[in-house]
Amino acid sequence: MTDPATASLVARARTAALRAYAPYSGFSVGCAIESVDGEVVTGANMENACYRLGVCGEIAALTAAQAAFGLDRIARIAVSGGHVADGALSGASIVTCCGGCRQSILEAAQLGGRDIAVISSNGDGTETMVTPISELIPHGFGPANLKDAG
Repeated sequence: MTDPATASLVARARTAALRAYAPYSGFSVGCAIESVDGEVVTGANMENACYRLGVCGEIAALTAAQAAFGLDRIARIAVSGGHVADGALSGASIVTCCGGCRQSILEAAQLGGRDIAVISSNGDGTETMVTPISELIPHGFGPANLKDAG
């Protein structure tokens, strides 16, 4: 059973997915990011006819987080995705962040000095998996690796 705070963050990610622009893949992704002070921002994926110019939901939410409270203040992130039909998000598979999004979350984790919890859920919102970013991108390269740069 998921605790109420986690369930609430997942619900915000699922709601964000309803605002995705995904006409090509039909796969909507929403992300909700909570700050260390409890402030929450969201983002959703946005596809483009030139496929490689699309934006992941996590990147949209990270951009909103930077504007609202700063990447160094992120406590945890929830991501959910699936198919939207009749105003509802559905899908049985747990959605995890792509490699590029994991890299961006690692950047925020190293800036804030905390191992950000990534809550992945299915589109139905019935299953979740909580994993620290250090396990999703082990031996990642981020700002901490640049301390010896000139």
